[in-house]
Amino acid sequence: MNLKKHFAIIGILGCTGVILGAFGAHMLKEMISAQSLLSYKTGILYHFIHTISSFCVLIMALHFNEKSLIKAFWMFVIGICLFSGSIYILSLKSVFGLNNLKLIGALTPIGGIFFILGWLQIIYSSTQIKFQT
Repeated sequence: MNLKKHFAIIGILGCTGVILGAFGAHMLKEMISAQSLLSYKTGILYHFIHTISSFCVLIMALHFNEKSLIKAFWMFVIGICLFSGSIYILSLKSVFGLNNLKLIGALTPIGGIFFILGWLQIIYSSTQIKFQT
C-alpha cells in the first residue's frame, strides 16, 4: 500500500494547523470579537484532532493492510476542509470585509457529518481487520 501522498497531506494539515493556531493566538485577539475568536479556536481544535486521527488511521491502514481505513482518512480530510475551513472564513469575515457569507455557514455541519462518517468508517473497518489472537 503506497501512502506517500497521504502522509504528505498529514504534514500539510499539521503545518497549516500550527500556522493558523499561532495566527489566532498572537494576531487575532485584537482583530476579531471574542465570540469569533472562540469559534476560530474551535476550528483549530477540530483541525488538530482530525489531523492526528488521520495520521493514526494511516498507521493502522499500513499495520493491518486494511484499505477501508483510507476512506476514513479522506472523510477526515474533507471534514477538516469543510468544518474548520468554513469556521476560519466565518471568523475572519470582518477582517476581510466579507459580510454576505451565509452559504459558507452551511459547510460547517456538512464538515461535521464527514467527521462522523470517518469515525463510523473506522468502526466498519474494525470488523474487516484480521486481528491476531
